[in-house]
Amino acid sequence: MNSKLPYTNWSDDELLKQFIQTSDQKFLGQLYSRYISLVYGLCLKYLQQIEDAKDAVNNIYEELNRKIHHYQIENFKPWLYSVATNHCLQILRKEKNQVFEEIDIRIMESDEFEHLIDVDDDKEKENALNHCLDTLPEEQRQCINHFFFEDFSYLDIVETTGFALNKVKSYIQNGKRNLKICILKILKN
Repeated sequence: MNSKLPYTNWSDDELLKQFIQTSDQKFLGQLYSRYISLVYGLCLKYLQQIEDAKDAVNNIYEELNRKIHHYQIENFKPWLYSVATNHCLQILRKEKNQVFEEIDIRIMESDEFEHLIDVDDDKEKENALNHCLDTLPEEQRQCINHFFFEDFSYLDIVETTGFALNKVKSYIQNGKRNLKICILKILKN
């Protein structure tokens, strides 16, 4: 009798699809186990403490449980890599008050645009933003969502979408401009 479970030979895509359909942890566990050493190595590189890296590996698994249903994941490994990287960077930002160049890029990239997408307690602005996001070309919408709403870096977006770096920058820049024009037009009416 073969004691190996049939799904252990499934592709990443098959395991991901099955987990999304059933929420059965055995599928996510199998998928995550394939990359756990990659995630651990990445966490150790960023956090530089064995116990912190182990905690991060566990927390990332829990984060995947929450996030995975909200994304259209085309390639699990680079998506997982970006989730793990962002998780570690958040830990470093919070606990060690470290500043990264990426933050400066976000501030420069965000400039006056941030106040347009800050929709806290402003239903009219939120409705305008949602409407305008839907009008963007798919590539711009993806990059804007990743960059401003999911705190992805340029490189995270490149890894997740497969777009070239210069295309990502262009999509964000053009998407910002198009969103700003659309939102201001709606709010003035």
